[in-house]
Amino acid sequence: QVQLVESGGGLVQAGGSLRLSCAASGSIFRINAMGWYRQAPGKQRELVASITWGGNNIYYKDSVKGRFTISRDNAKNTVYLQMNSLKPEDTADYYCNADIKRVYGPDAEYWGQGTQVTVSS
Repeated sequence: QVQLVESGGGLVQAGGSLRLSCAASGSIFRINAMGWYRQAPGKQRELVASITWGGNNIYYKDSVKGRFTISRDNAKNTVYLQMNSLKPEDTADYYCNADIKRVYGPDAEYWGQGTQVTVSS
């Protein structure tokens, strides 16, 4: 089994900052990539940022470029999302996602439970 545990959401005023964390644990052989998705009320879930574990390839959604930074700690199997200059339109439930090869089993995709981010104007 693999678990993803998120933390760091909350309520912040526009222009403020939050840092999300997501720690993966369990029978992990290799993490291929981790990322953050978000889903606002009435909208589809969208990829915000992602990072590979080996090649350090990073993706950002256009609307967060220059404001959000994704990073990882290999030793802790943890991915972070530093969110600066937050805007009301960043309000959403944020979900951690991971592509992981278990010790016994194929590559599979895992999701965290979600953490709420609310940006007030």
